[in-house]
Amino acid sequence: MKFHLNRYLLGLSMAIDCVESELLGVTSSHGRRVALISMQLARTMGLSEEQVFDIAAFSVLHDNGLAEENLTVGSSSRDRLRQVEDVPAHCEIGERNVAMFPFQSDVREIVLYHHEQWDGGGFFGKVGDAIPLMAQIISLVDYTDLKWRLGEPGADKAEAVYAFLNARRGRNFSPDLVEAFHQISASIAFWLDLRDPFLAGALKRTMPVFEIETDWQGILAISKVFSRIIDSKSRFTHSHSSGLEEKTAHMAAFFGADPETIIRLRIAAALHDVGKLAMPNAILDKPGKLDAAERAKMMEHTYYTRKCLEQIPELESITDWAANHHEKLNGDGYPLRLGAEQLDPWSRLMTVLDIYQALTEERPYRASLSHARTMEILRNLVTAGSVDPGLVRAVDRAFGSL
Repeated sequence: MKFHLNRYLLGLSMAIDCVESELLGVTSSHGRRVALISMQLARTMGLSEEQVFDIAAFSVLHDNGLAEENLTVGSSSRDRLRQVEDVPAHCEIGERNVAMFPFQSDVREIVLYHHEQWDGGGFFGKVGDAIPLMAQIISLVDYTDLKWRLGEPGADKAEAVYAFLNARRGRNFSPDLVEAFHQISASIAFWLDLRDPFLAGALKRTMPVFEIETDWQGILAISKVFSRIIDSKSRFTHSHSSGLEEKTAHMAAFFGADPETIIRLRIAAALHDVGKLAMPNAILDKPGKLDAAERAKMMEHTYYTRKCLEQIPELESITDWAANHHEKLNGDGYPLRLGAEQLDPWSRLMTVLDIYQALTEERPYRASLSHARTMEILRNLVTAGSVDPGLVRAVDRAFGSL
């Protein structure tokens, strides 16, 4: 099948931006603004269309390693930015996480070196053109947007940004790139395109369209790029998506599903919690019970999962399986309060298995539960009319002896 990489990348970019928004205090759409400006700089610097697409992908993914960093979320955005500047690990983690993304050119180490400075003042001491050009571009745009919040209006913003870049020409940034930024930003349209109401359209116009010929197994491999980022958001969920994926495949085979359906269910499981990237770590890692406001916030994550995945037409058939995993047969679930008649068997299975997976994992407020105790809780949910009794019995048979 043909798989539209643009729609996939942009569909999931919202969730990656949420990580940066929480940890760095930047406004939403930071990664997408970096992508838009970086593509324009890349074309000005003579890069190929394949490389222009790749710099958009690297821009969206450049700070994915932040999900695994223990930044002080309660501190100011300036303090959090200083913490990032002192922690090279997020570059190394991020580079590993994106290794399986289907980039269109043979360029690597962009995420790894996106904090290098022209004069050698970065994490790894790379100097000048020893820094990959794409990494140089992303460094300039990333740092400038974090500093000046380019998507927000301001009468004198362009002059302030130019002064900022000129002062760092030949020190933080390549003189050629600073000059290229002056060129691409000369129009009023450049600045307006960076604002949220216009950003999506500008990205669609600017990003080269690339489709790949693949199968569901290939889409699963790409999806694992994001499931690793999702699971790294909290140390208590470091294997949640992969564990759910494994159990979903096991149960689908148990019920005699065909191989294609099994792989599609695995993709749904891999991406089911992408919306958790929009959840604050203060909630995910809280050692006690959530209060009412925290519970309400946590219940939003499946809504974000749906909003990310429904932008990707190729995943239409699995979006419900991924996004309905907290819906209940009695209509008491979230975010849509669907009822039994609206939940197909695979959505019902995903709910049961997500509960099973979560209960058998350690959480900040409890140790992992045994199979027996987990089944006791699931049977109570059957009594309450929340989950499918036949599926609970099947899960007990399938995993009781493991």
